[in-house]
Amino acid sequence: MKHLMSKTTYLFLMIFGLFFTAQALANDSSNENDCYQIDNSYQKAICNFKKAKETRQFFNTAYGYALFPTVGKGGFVVGGAYGDGHVYKNGKITGDTSLTQLSVGFQLGGQAYSEIIFFQNEAAYQKFTSGNFEFSAQASAVAIVIGANAQTSTTGNSASAGKSAAAASYVNGMATFTVAKGGLMYEAALAGQKFTFDKRD
Repeated sequence: MKHLMSKTTYLFLMIFGLFFTAQALANDSSNENDCYQIDNSYQKAICNFKKAKETRQFFNTAYGYALFPTVGKGGFVVGGAYGDGHVYKNGKITGDTSLTQLSVGFQLGGQAYSEIIFFQNEAAYQKFTSGNFEFSAQASAVAIVIGANAQTSTTGNSASAGKSAAAASYVNGMATFTVAKGGLMYEAALAGQKFTFDKRD
C-alpha cells in the first residue's frame, strides 16, 4: 500500500512538473500576433480565437462559452491536465470554472494550450454550469494553428485531420476548440475532462 502511494505521489509530482514546464514554454513563445500585446490572459485568448476563421462565427451566434486561457497538460503513461477559466453569457462573465483531467494511455511530454467551449443554447449552458459536467470518451476538439500557415486538425480521437475539421459544428450542444501555446504532447484528448462551476453574484 505504501509502495502504491509513493508511486502515485511520484506521478503527480511529475505531472505538475510538466505542467510548469509547459507554462514556461508558453510564456517564452514568441509570436508576432497582435494579440500577444495584450496583458490580460483572458482578453488575449479571446483575441486569438476571434482571429481564427474557425471560431470567429461562434462568438456571434453562441448562447455562451467557457474559456481557459492556459491548460497545462503533461504525463508519461499516466497524464493529467489542469486549467482555470471563466464562463460567459452575452459577453459577460457569469462564473468561474476549472478543468481537471486524468488519462491513461501512451502519452509523453508537456503541452500548454488555450481551450474554448461554445454553448449552442441554454440547455448546453445549463448542462455545463451544473457543476459536475464531464466530457465523454467520444468528445473531440478542433485544434487550431494560428498564423500565416494556419491549419486545423481534430484531436480527441484517431480520425485523421481534414478539411471537414475546419467546418466544426456543435455536438450535443457544444463545440470545442484548442490553440497550442507551446511544448509537445503526442495525445491531447477531451475524454475525461471534468469541470467545476462557481456562479458569480
